[in-house]
Amino acid sequence: MAGLPVQLDDIRALEEALHRPEVRRSRAAVEALLADGFFEFGASGTTYRRAETIELLCEEDDAPDDGALEATDFALTPISPDAVLLTYRTVRRGGDGSERRALRSSIWKRTAGRWQMLFHQGTPTDRPPEGAEALPGDG
Repeated sequence: MAGLPVQLDDIRALEEALHRPEVRRSRAAVEALLADGFFEFGASGTTYRRAETIELLCEEDDAPDDGALEATDFALTPISPDAVLLTYRTVRRGGDGSERRALRSSIWKRTAGRWQMLFHQGTPTDRPPEGAEALPGDG
């Protein structure tokens, strides 16, 4: 799909916006980023729909022990001219020294000239990125 009019940095910026507390707590911002029909398979194994996701994010508070989310190894794979798959890894380090790692994937679709997330999945892993297998789109 040569010539796909989106770059990794563009989609990554949209994805990472959803990691920031000030965006997550803004109903208007989250509604603009999540497509109609959005759903998520959470790292907890729970399935979330768009309306529920928006409500949960708007109600979040900053838990001091939650730790910042570090995201790495982003890769973008075209699906169609108006859809892409973004994959990456995350680690959240707690104040107690614990680490929660996940492999993450999101499908972004372009509708009416803007990109919105249609699907997201977080898969827990205890495997650090060093020596790990490549994600789709790597290499």
